[in-house]
Amino acid sequence: MRIWIVALILLLVFVPFITASETPAAEGTHGEKAAGASHEKTYFGIPGWILKLVNMILFIAFLMFILRGPVKNAFAARGEAIRKAREEATERRARADTMAAEIQARLGRIEQEVQTIRDKAVAEGERQKKELLVAAEAEAAKILKAARNEVDNRVKLARQELTEYAGELASERAEALLREKITDSDKAKLFRDGLAQIGETR
Repeated sequence: MRIWIVALILLLVFVPFITASETPAAEGTHGEKAAGASHEKTYFGIPGWILKLVNMILFIAFLMFILRGPVKNAFAARGEAIRKAREEATERRARADTMAAEIQARLGRIEQEVQTIRDKAVAEGERQKKELLVAAEAEAAKILKAARNEVDNRVKLARQELTEYAGELASERAEALLREKITDSDKAKLFRDGLAQIGETR
């Protein structure tokens, strides 16, 4: 179909050129020139431009016949190349879509793994925090118990020392009071009473 369109365009281009290129032939009678009178050449009674037009049409038809196969093959090859390029582009697009889907899936898995690791880290941190708190509380309880025991021991020792000191003070005070208030007759009486108790004991 395209070949016939090309032929029609060539025909429309060359016909005006052929008709314009015709040169008028001057005709004289008795050697006189007829001014302004002209007519076209004829061949076997057929005007020359018709023969030229037929010749051009036959030439174009011959060219079309000769070039029809190569042009058709060229168009067929071009169409095949376009079809292959389209198929390759479709395949590349499909591969690109597949790769994009795989990459997206990998990114999703990586994000999920990162979230899992993060959750595990948080849980491990909480567990270690609880263990540290428990260990710290146990250590604090031990320290507190040891401090209480130390305080109790010191309090007992202080009480004992105070008791001993109070006893010593009381003894010294009593002795001082006795020395101040007892007389020689009281001392003699105490001496006799002591001797009497010893005798009774024997």
